[in-house]
Amino acid sequence: MQLSIVIPLLNEEESLKELHDWIVSVMQSNHFLYEILFIDDGSTDDSWQIISNLSKENSNVKGIRFLKNFGKSQALHAGFKAVKGDVVITMDADLQDNPEEIPELYQMIHNEGYELVSGWKKKRYDSILFKNMPSKLFNWAARRTSGVKLNDFNCGLKAYSKDVVKTIEVYGEMHRYIPVLAKSAGFSNIGEKIVQHQARKYGKTKFGMERFTNGFLDLITIWFVSKFGKRPMHLFGALGVVMFMIGFAFTLYIGIDKYYINTAARLITDRPQFYIALTAMLIGSQLFLAGFVGEMIIRSRKNETRYTISEETKK
Repeated sequence: MQLSIVIPLLNEEESLKELHDWIVSVMQSNHFLYEILFIDDGSTDDSWQIISNLSKENSNVKGIRFLKNFGKSQALHAGFKAVKGDVVITMDADLQDNPEEIPELYQMIHNEGYELVSGWKKKRYDSILFKNMPSKLFNWAARRTSGVKLNDFNCGLKAYSKDVVKTIEVYGEMHRYIPVLAKSAGFSNIGEKIVQHQARKYGKTKFGMERFTNGFLDLITIWFVSKFGKRPMHLFGALGVVMFMIGFAFTLYIGIDKYYINTAARLITDRPQFYIALTAMLIGSQLFLAGFVGEMIIRSRKNETRYTISEETKK
């Protein structure tokens, strides 16, 4: 199997047959051994019936159906688990991604050694105010935060080596950050290709402005996990030490002030600095302990992983 084409969808009954025929035409003209995997993410129209009919007509077509809408990340995760091709292509079902791009994407993975190639819709046919401008801001923030130099993280048209999709785990709303997840997993040979973007032909977009809010929140999450996920003590321990030192400084100040300067002043426990010092030292201790516990959990997981690998080697 040379190619697996994974297509997550939600209520795209008008475009599925046309998209299927277009992909099949490209596959046949390039003599690819392929499979098309449609992931129906809880559609309420006739999308699943159309997928079923296509699979009867074409043995290379397969489908996975969710009983409710779980989101694009979960759909891609299910597709990645099921694929068999050496190169995996993801694309949207709304005909805005051009199947004619697939052969070149395949060659970039198969012949040029890339592990992941992301499409870049340099010229877009979307609303400037509600999609283009927010997308540019989002991509800029993603580049700055993740260190992955891509111009279009949101493009659904991407190509992967089989090793990448079988290694990474896509969850939540992390489908936007698959290149970041791949880089964190050790796949550093990531490329980008300018691809043709087409205006939506049927229906309307299933994504609203909230996707950008969720995207920025997910970006913070993935930045935190990638930076401190393997060394939580570097964050929690450092913050804990800072808070503890602030508390200790306040304690030292009120102690010196009480016993050497204003000896007749009110009780130490009546001063607000006392409670600031107490709170800061408690928070600092808790943060430090959180980092310590995090380190212990990570070390225990590493030991479990080594043990599992050792057992598999024996087998």
